[in-house]
Amino acid sequence: MSKQKLKAISGKLKKASKAHANQAKQIDGMLKKTSPALAKISASCKAQAKKKFKVWPSAYASGWGVRCTRGDFKKKK
Repeated sequence: MSKQKLKAISGKLKKASKAHANQAKQIDGMLKKTSPALAKISASCKAQAKKKFKVWPSAYASGWGVRCTRGDFKKKK
């Protein structure tokens, strides 16, 4: 189902009864959650990964790009 359909269903459930309102809250919670894995790799990190690894896309290169985007490689003080 698309997000728009789920939002419409959630709105109708909220207007129904308390039991259905709880279902609507669960649907809204699922819609708000976004996986960090779905976030795009930043352009600079993607370019660095392409320079570092011979093959793009590969599991190693894209994994490195994701960690770079998250900031796992920043120097710690």
